[in-house]
Amino acid sequence: MLEFIAVVFGLLSVWYASNNNIRVFPTGIISVTIYMFITYSAKLYADTGINFYYLLMSIYGWIVWGSKNKKIKKEVNKCSQSELILSILLTVVFYTIIYYLLKLSDSDVPIIDSITTALSLVAMFLMARRKIENWIYWIIADIIYIPLYVYKGLPLTSFQFAVFLIIAISGYLSWKKIINEKNINSRT
Repeated sequence: MLEFIAVVFGLLSVWYASNNNIRVFPTGIISVTIYMFITYSAKLYADTGINFYYLLMSIYGWIVWGSKNKKIKKEVNKCSQSELILSILLTVVFYTIIYYLLKLSDSDVPIIDSITTALSLVAMFLMARRKIENWIYWIIADIIYIPLYVYKGLPLTSFQFAVFLIIAISGYLSWKKIINEKNINSRT
């Protein structure tokens, strides 16, 4: 039942994100709080850590998206070349650190857990900053998460990530449309 509740709120959160709606954060907070317990019980320690990070980034994103400060960029936009390079470098650094930490634990999937966690760390940060590239990171991570959760005996969570994959593709297309419309309007 706990997994089901986490899945429902997780699906709502990603759906709200794809629709560029601030409700992504409170629904996400409920889901990730439950998932911290679930993933720890399944010995997915990096996933437990990432859910704690999601909790912190959800609070950060909620503040940024809801801010009345005009200096904070709140529109959907693309990463600059330097932001894109930094996000790729961060993914590699996070993967390396997490992998070596998991090698010290009793994790039976340190490589996969490290890859999905590194991708998700960067994706969540990009999402909180409304960068369209977050969806590319989520799509790659979701493709890997689906069989991982089947292997770990969490079929509802695997199903959730299959739906996340569909929503992430939809979110990418939706945010791309927002960027294209913004570019057309700025030319006129």
